[in-house]
Amino acid sequence: MLTATKLIPTFVLAALFGLLPATGWTAVSGADIYQEVTESTDIYEDEKLQAYIVRLGEEVVTQSEMVGQKFTFTLLDSPDLNAFATRDNYVYVNRGLLNYVSNEAQLVSVLAHEVGHITRNHVRGQEGQAAGAQILSTIAAVLSGSNEVYEAGMAYANSLIKGHGRRNELEADEAGAEYMAKLGYAPSEMISMLSIMKDYESLQKQRARSRGASKLTYHGIFASHPRNDSRLRTVVSKANAFKAEVSRDNGAARYRSLTNGLIWGENFLAKEQKPERFSDMTRRVRLDFPEGWEQDTNNPQALVSASPEDKTAILMMQPIARTAQSPEEYLYNYLKVSQLIDSKTIAPARLKGFTGILPGKDGKPDSRIAVIYYKLNAYLFSGEVKDQSSFAETDKVFLDSINTFRPISSREIQGQKPQTIHYVKATGATTFAGLAKALKLSTTDIEDLRIINGYYPSGEPVAGQWIKIFKR
Repeated sequence: MLTATKLIPTFVLAALFGLLPATGWTAVSGADIYQEVTESTDIYEDEKLQAYIVRLGEEVVTQSEMVGQKFTFTLLDSPDLNAFATRDNYVYVNRGLLNYVSNEAQLVSVLAHEVGHITRNHVRGQEGQAAGAQILSTIAAVLSGSNEVYEAGMAYANSLIKGHGRRNELEADEAGAEYMAKLGYAPSEMISMLSIMKDYESLQKQRARSRGASKLTYHGIFASHPRNDSRLRTVVSKANAFKAEVSRDNGAARYRSLTNGLIWGENFLAKEQKPERFSDMTRRVRLDFPEGWEQDTNNPQALVSASPEDKTAILMMQPIARTAQSPEEYLYNYLKVSQLIDSKTIAPARLKGFTGILPGKDGKPDSRIAVIYYKLNAYLFSGEVKDQSSFAETDKVFLDSINTFRPISSREIQGQKPQTIHYVKATGATTFAGLAKALKLSTTDIEDLRIINGYYPSGEPVAGQWIKIFKR
């Protein structure tokens, strides 16, 4: 098995651990990390919710020491309860975290906390090691498909958290609570949000122990419950000195409206059938070729997409038998491909792959070469142009298309849909046992329902209160 350091491109590894040499290297940017993150995890396809995250995040920035600077807020289509910040003012929120948030103020507390990490300079160099280790373990696990890699990375992150990481988290909480108060939100909502995260952490640790593993979460630094942690309560209460003249409500109704129908768990929702989509139902794979291009149906052995006007570029995909070698070894040792330049590991849909540019010979233009493993096949891609002067721009199109390669799941074929969050108003007779029976939920599902509604481990809904359920 490849190690984590081999799975992550060198510039990402160096950026996350602050190990770039003082000279001889160009420092990696937040945009580089953004590209890696969004290549391994899709952006959640909900324009209104994305815009909501951006608006709230930008409001937080207006109350910070970095007002006027550009921040980038991104909602990722990941089921994990997580959020993180990286250099150059990039903030990421997982779609899964939104399932556990109950109102706008709690969401703002998460955004404010992450902005606090940036304004307190926790995301650069040695001071960013703990966050870097967490991001590294996540990306490594995505690219390798290995829970063991994730667990090892998180164990290292936890060892750092016990040092200066705990101080950084409290500093980010203090800054975030201050920004919340200045916006008119109750800083106490931060403790409510962290309490939900602590309950989630406790449940995940309990489940992990039954498997003989460990499980750590986004804010797993409090030995006690956040509601009882004196240092956290002191930090958050200090924010009341910055209380705005006009208070805001917690925004629960707005939040319910925007998150009703939010995906719960894995998102295997069948995507809209695009005209530029090739689907091989025999091998159960699909690929989106460049918008406006045409598919050549005359070659049954390979997918050929050609630019429509004068066919100055083509992108071909051909399935061939794979070997036990890695995709990189497969290209070089089995297919005898010449040495590629700008080569790197890729992981569309968390599959193993490798790509690079094959230099042209005898006056021929360069070409894009890639291979992606899925089941028993190696899918070989070749992107070619007629004119070398157009290669650099067209190569971006090639890469974008190659990274859309996906398996077609049985659930997509059968037309199933993932579970989604819905809101119902509890009555005097509403119980979690009753919900389990009506919705055919398992014991695990009920534990999740209790947490996302703030009733873990044994509470029951209150009559008249809105509660979240998930169903197909």
